[in-house]
Amino acid sequence: MQFLGRDMNSLGSAEGGFRQFRRFLAANAGPRFGPRIVLSRILRMILPKPEVKNKGVVKSMKLIAIASQKGGCGKTTLAAHLAVAAENAGNGPVMLIDADPQRTLTQWWEDRSAAGTFTPGLLKRTGGAPGEGEFNLLSDMESMREYGANFVFVDTPPGLSTEIQEAIRYADMVVIPVRPSPHDLRASAATVALARTFGKDTMFVLNGATVRTRICADAILALAQHGPVAPVIVHQRVGLASSMIDGGTATELYPSSKAAQEIGSLWQFLADRMDGKVELALREVC
Repeated sequence: MQFLGRDMNSLGSAEGGFRQFRRFLAANAGPRFGPRIVLSRILRMILPKPEVKNKGVVKSMKLIAIASQKGGCGKTTLAAHLAVAAENAGNGPVMLIDADPQRTLTQWWEDRSAAGTFTPGLLKRTGGAPGEGEFNLLSDMESMREYGANFVFVDTPPGLSTEIQEAIRYADMVVIPVRPSPHDLRASAATVALARTFGKDTMFVLNGATVRTRICADAILALAQHGPVAPVIVHQRVGLASSMIDGGTATELYPSSKAAQEIGSLWQFLADRMDGKVELALREVC
């Protein structure tokens, strides 16, 4: 197992052993009644209102599972963009775990590192020794907590696999990307059921939506019957996909774009939600 891309001088403590870890790294170098209005009203009715905590960055490590048993809903793109947004918002150190056997997120990170950008970091299994490449999220979490990670994003594979079950079991929040289509809406039920089995906080994110369409409002109403829906819709934008070709994100390459604004607002809402500042989160994005 390797931690890739993090500056270990900024993580952990001297007692936590990062000096030895540095040596390891050296050796292994809308409209009035549009979807947003509908969604904000629904959220105010269905979202719980936990006690508001003190303002500031979440101090304990938080694990966010980007999960859906349906493929093609944009999990990898969302994981990469949210992780970069978290770093840019000053919520780092942020780490990524690629639990999908296709390793799309890993390939994106390798392209990114080749261009000289090493944040967020990536936990990578080398598979050099027997069992070393096996997925063991609990062990991974302990390693990242030891070295001071603040947020960890897990990109999960489609289907009901060991990886997705472990990610949901240990997650502080399960983010479920859903495209506004009947097939995606039906498929999301299985992920919600699994999250409820473990008593986990879930958050639907309407992803890859077409701007100002009736189906978005219909999807929001349908999802709200099964759990909280993020008040930020991530629309289908060319920049979200094209920016990842060489390891980038829309946030970095097109900082003034609507895609960057949506991702930034979505991350701020999720961070506030996990920190118990739900009312603040709603005011900021609605």
